[in-house]
Amino acid sequence: MQKRKDYEFYIEDMEFPAQGIAFYEGEKVIIKNTLPGQKIIGRVSKKKPAGFEAKLVRILEDVDYKIQPQCKITDLCGGCSHQFLSYEKQLEFKQKQVLKLFEEAEIKDFEFLGIEKSPVQFEYRNKMEFTFGDFLKDGELTLGMHTKGRSFSIVTVDDCRIVDKDFREILKMVLNYFKELKLPQYKVMEHSGYLRNLVVRKAINTGEILVNFVTTTQVDFDFSEITNMLKDLKCDGNITAIIHTFNDGLADIVQADKVELLFGKDYIMEELLDLKFKINPFAFFQTNTKGAEKLYSIVRDFLGESESKVVFDLYCGTGTIGQIVAAKAKKVLGIELIEEAVAAANENARINGLDNCEFVAGDIAKVIKEVKDKPDSIILDPPRAGVHPVALDYVIKFDAPHIVYVSCNPKSLVVDLKEMIENGYVVKKVILMDMFPHTPHIETIVNLTK
Repeated sequence: MQKRKDYEFYIEDMEFPAQGIAFYEGEKVIIKNTLPGQKIIGRVSKKKPAGFEAKLVRILEDVDYKIQPQCKITDLCGGCSHQFLSYEKQLEFKQKQVLKLFEEAEIKDFEFLGIEKSPVQFEYRNKMEFTFGDFLKDGELTLGMHTKGRSFSIVTVDDCRIVDKDFREILKMVLNYFKELKLPQYKVMEHSGYLRNLVVRKAINTGEILVNFVTTTQVDFDFSEITNMLKDLKCDGNITAIIHTFNDGLADIVQADKVELLFGKDYIMEELLDLKFKINPFAFFQTNTKGAEKLYSIVRDFLGESESKVVFDLYCGTGTIGQIVAAKAKKVLGIELIEEAVAAANENARINGLDNCEFVAGDIAKVIKEVKDKPDSIILDPPRAGVHPVALDYVIKFDAPHIVYVSCNPKSLVVDLKEMIENGYVVKKVILMDMFPHTPHIETIVNLTK
């Protein structure tokens, strides 16, 4: 096969994260945005150790299991990519892909407990980062998500179905307001412009909403008018916080150089499994609230009877899991790199009256060396890259009789599990929890014993 040349492929299988797999003259070819059973034309783009990669050019023969998506722009939007599959089909594909990774890693002889559905399949997200931009170069202002396959194009998502009506109404009001004012959107490559992002967070169980305008400092603008308009907006929830974040960073991410409070408070309160959580604008919190309740209940069940146990919550974020299991534990020690998250974790523990929780800030690979306590159980909930090799070495040296591993990336999970198995751990149970309907992503929870 030659690069930049078109070939006909038949998609035989899928690999995580939802990539179609074809074979051409014995060579493996990975093609995004394709489904098993399709015959397609693909353009070869590169060769990697895992095989060739190709880009979908057009579909010659489609599959009969596609359905009509609820969203009208799902072909354009990069937000969710699988609305044209029934929810049952999505779960089937996700389960198959994860089990294939376990099989290839030769991790076996565990009890597989299946895949748990998200309690809500639409309007489930509690946070969205919308981007200001244009759909066509120098076209009218848009506000939404990056267009699939086009780096600098933004498609307006005012009818997005993975968030609820409040998100959509806030987006429409803000977009229409700034359209009339003709303020320049930020252009990443040129490092010029003003409007960057609109971030909306909603506490699903309490109804509190936070609206965050993210801009550069290149324009001096008064937000009082749009703030008052939002205060008067009729929502199912309540807008209790409006802030303005200044971000002159060159990276295309939401970060804060400075934050100005425009209305209310600079956080929202959420309730989860009878506990209260203060969520700051930039704090990590599972984006599917109802799914998180189910996920954390699984972790709690895997921990079992732990009244006399010391539990380590590594990569603890704002300490959500640690606090949920604290009621059943003798002591919980959480470690997290981000200092703001640890401050929030300790504050939330105080709010919930949990005096058996301690959260420490620092690089886990370093902090873990200084810990005096010996854990009976360890909860691992690392980022996509998995557990840092140095940290994993210390986790293994702790010799804890029990580990619960919560993973958002089964590829890095199986790598870590192999290392743990080589050091005397046994994978007892595996269960999948779908936190992200209509996307390729899945949470995997693994119960290990020494």
